[in-house]
Amino acid sequence: MSRLVRRRIAAGLFTFALFGANALPVASAPPQQQAKPAMQRSATAFVPGNGACIDFVGDDFEEAGWSYDHRHPKSSREQDEQVRYPMGKSLNDKWHEGPERGQPDQLQVIKLPESGLAGSEHGLLMRTRNSYIPGRNIREVHQDDLIANCVSRLSGGIPVSERPSVVTRVYLPPAEQWEQRSGPHFGYRSSVSTMTVGKTKGLFSLSRENEVEPYWPGMWIHFRPAGTRGAKEASAYLTVRSNRLGHDFPAKEINEFGWWTLGMSFSPDGMVHYYAKQGVDDLTEADYLTSQFPYGYQAKQFRTYFFDVCNRSDGQTWSTPFVIDDPKLYVGNPGRVNAIVASKERQAEQMAARRAAAQERAAMQKSSRSTQKR
Repeated sequence: MSRLVRRRIAAGLFTFALFGANALPVASAPPQQQAKPAMQRSATAFVPGNGACIDFVGDDFEEAGWSYDHRHPKSSREQDEQVRYPMGKSLNDKWHEGPERGQPDQLQVIKLPESGLAGSEHGLLMRTRNSYIPGRNIREVHQDDLIANCVSRLSGGIPVSERPSVVTRVYLPPAEQWEQRSGPHFGYRSSVSTMTVGKTKGLFSLSRENEVEPYWPGMWIHFRPAGTRGAKEASAYLTVRSNRLGHDFPAKEINEFGWWTLGMSFSPDGMVHYYAKQGVDDLTEADYLTSQFPYGYQAKQFRTYFFDVCNRSDGQTWSTPFVIDDPKLYVGNPGRVNAIVASKERQAEQMAARRAAAQERAAMQKSSRSTQKR
């Protein structure tokens, strides 16, 4: 798939501290929905959250001093081919900006807006205002991304034969706090890859070579303001990305705002399985939505998961303020991944010990020089 085709897919399928910021209303157009495929349960589906939790690439946002360095200006390679280094990242190294689009303008650990997971007190507030090319406003809907640093921290991807899955909780605020427009507002997605056969031109003939092809399945939360198609109340619904043809389709109505739990699992046959429920309880078989081969691809490797927030990029309108909590990665066959994590943690401990020893030596030398001067 060419970069241009991938861009078209990505773009076309596509009150806390500042909750009182003004949002510029836009015209309420009815959502364009594809016909919903039959929800036949795949025999290979399994509930996200099964297996070992890999805390090394998850986050509970309870860490004291959690912070994110935006390192503005943001990247916008999708729009203008500009990757602006150094890219943003969190202090704990678990999150980073992507090169295609920048990270949300506000990433702030806050007290949970309402009771969530047992023992959890904090979550991550995510919203954005300038989601297009830095310094430019276009008055169209665009998105910013926050990406889990799985690839670097795990030294690569996870074969689907190891049965990876991801789960998150997301808080959907009351209807009056949403950006008042119809369309996608929040995405929970994954980066996976498959192998495709491409043509290459030789000196005398065409040959075929296997190519790694990335793609990004996931779920989007869409909003309908009051008045859409004559509705008296605002509402929302969840869509899945995507079916075999690359089309998003509606999968579940969201009848109440507040906490929701979303998850995706990746089975050895290359299917992606989608689950969602209201509340913060663990997912179960009853929360199954659908199983798909997005774009007709069979997944070979899971790489990471990420979040999207969208807004009308006019330089004034803030996106809807979502809060995420306890995003986690699980692996059904975790032996290889656990060995990588153990090695990384040993390396981190050794580096910390060397830094501490160097600081101690420097302090002793400073003290010795001070004594000699006396």
